[in-house]
Amino acid sequence: MEGDARIFEAADFEHFGPRTAYDMLERVPGFSIREADQERGLGEASENVLIDGERIANKSGGAVRELQRITAGQVLRIEIRDASGLGIAGLTGQVANVVLAERSAAVGQFEWNPEWRAHYARPFWFRGQVSYSDKAGPVDYTLSVEDYGSRGAFGGPLRIVGPDGALLENRREVLQIGIDFAKIQGQVAVDGPGSSKGNLTVAITPYWYELTLDQDRQIVGSMPFERDLKQVNDGYQFDMSGDLEFRLGPGRFKFIGLRHFDDEPIDTWQTSRFGDGSPDAGVLFVRDSLIGETVLRGEYEWKSGANNWQLSVERAYNSLDQEGSLYTLLEDGDYEEIDFPGGSGKVDEVRYEGIATLSRPLSAKLDLQIDGGAEYSQLSRDTGEVETRRFVRPKGSITLGWRPDKAWDFSLKLRRRVGQISFYDFLAQQDLQQDREDSGNPDLVPPQSWEIDVEGGRSLGKWGKTRMAIWARRIDDIIDIVPIGDDGESVGNLPRAHQFGARWTGTLELAPLGAQGARLDLEVSYEDSSVSDPLSGEKRHISGNDWYTAKAEFRHDIPNTDVAYGVTLQSSRERPRYYLTEVREEWEGPVFMQVFAEHKDVLGMTVRGEMGNVAGARNRLERTVWDGRRLRDPVLVRESGDRLIGPIFRLLVKGSF
Repeated sequence: MEGDARIFEAADFEHFGPRTAYDMLERVPGFSIREADQERGLGEASENVLIDGERIANKSGGAVRELQRITAGQVLRIEIRDASGLGIAGLTGQVANVVLAERSAAVGQFEWNPEWRAHYARPFWFRGQVSYSDKAGPVDYTLSVEDYGSRGAFGGPLRIVGPDGALLENRREVLQIGIDFAKIQGQVAVDGPGSSKGNLTVAITPYWYELTLDQDRQIVGSMPFERDLKQVNDGYQFDMSGDLEFRLGPGRFKFIGLRHFDDEPIDTWQTSRFGDGSPDAGVLFVRDSLIGETVLRGEYEWKSGANNWQLSVERAYNSLDQEGSLYTLLEDGDYEEIDFPGGSGKVDEVRYEGIATLSRPLSAKLDLQIDGGAEYSQLSRDTGEVETRRFVRPKGSITLGWRPDKAWDFSLKLRRRVGQISFYDFLAQQDLQQDREDSGNPDLVPPQSWEIDVEGGRSLGKWGKTRMAIWARRIDDIIDIVPIGDDGESVGNLPRAHQFGARWTGTLELAPLGAQGARLDLEVSYEDSSVSDPLSGEKRHISGNDWYTAKAEFRHDIPNTDVAYGVTLQSSRERPRYYLTEVREEWEGPVFMQVFAEHKDVLGMTVRGEMGNVAGARNRLERTVWDGRRLRDPVLVRESGDRLIGPIFRLLVKGSF
């Protein structure tokens, strides 16, 4: 410990053989990395990771992604501090500050992480990254190329029965998903002149996405047929962000700018093919979307006695320009456009925010942070007779951090928050995979919530660390599915909802038990919620809300060798999703198990082999569909799926050059 911080020197991680700063942070006992929320604009900090005491304010992965490009040799130490004493608005609980040494030489690093599955999925050969960093005078720069895509697949039976349990249909289906993000990025950091410093990041990310769903449908008493679905999305993203900081009067001023653009064209085909010579039947949904975000933010910080002050002002402009069309397949193989009202249009929002933050110690063991302000937003949609809407919403928080002694720490945060909305929900969307159409809702408003978080941790000395977090939320204007007309539905706002949850994490060092180099990381979380159902008025869980997560990770770095091995067990589940004509629950489990073996010096590289899903977790589906409105009309069918995922094999090779 150093003052109120837990300090981990670079030498504390040597036996793990880390290659990057992120590898080191992952091994901090009792610390759970929390990545940035997708907040409105840049807003307040939410990621609990800093680099050299600074928040990384961008929407390209934040500090976590940056640490994956920084070599372990550049890390001087990692400090675990209480957020309330840092003077950075928005943070709560424990925060990791990764302190870096000044770059003295050029360094490159690479990582290759291919994946193969035993069933259904195509091999994924190109996941990984290459980066090169150097310094020229006061300028640090990094060039990187990475593919952080993924593969997924499952296949197996789906059984459909009527309300009386009689078999109506047997299906066998195979779903495959593949996505590649080829991100090419350049970063420049300038120290000077004088006390000024600045950063600029520019990235272009072409991506390729494909989903296929192949079904063999055996309907009782009818001719079997095949239905295929294919969705293709080949687009690109452009990101540019930068900041400039300099001394101004008694404090420092920081200007931050961000520009994000996404060209997202999606084509979805659904085709039914019959064995009796009947013409194919099908539907084509074409959606071309241009998504933009521009953020300008200014922050001014100064110190007055024991008080740390910050004033921030932000302007954000977000837009979605969508062209959506729906077509039906003709007998001659051509497609004919059909009416799709609300499928095209432009939605945009202009938002201004002002926040004042005060941070100060109340005593040697108690810190206080207060921030408050408001946002003004203007929402508009250019289709139909939709008037521009204007809103003023207060926001802010109060945070207390208490450290009664070196073993214990506690934090309490009360927050008023304005949530995020998806502009896609303002326009009509067609889900051909689920045979569901959602009407656009021009009256959507962002949810607002009162939030309370209580967190406490205790150091167990040589035994490790344990931590507990409890939270509660009251959400106004929560986004859910609401009825439109007699039989339509759309994303909309419900008046109010509540969430309650708890998460326990712990690290148990096994060296005191004689297992040198071994440790066990544990995490358990549970969440409950309630909202009034828009059809019945009765209380139910929030649709698709988290339910529980349980994770245990054992790792043993064998002393005096370069060998490590381990096993991870994980289980998680969400609450059912409620629509106006159905209730759907899909999950994978019951338990995912992964084993690995690692050698930290194979020709100077770290080589790791992994086998995932050793315990045979499967994809499971339970779905009930009503013949009309849920809870009003009779049940039409019930679906039950139990699909094979199979084992997953991965290879990890990483090193420096």
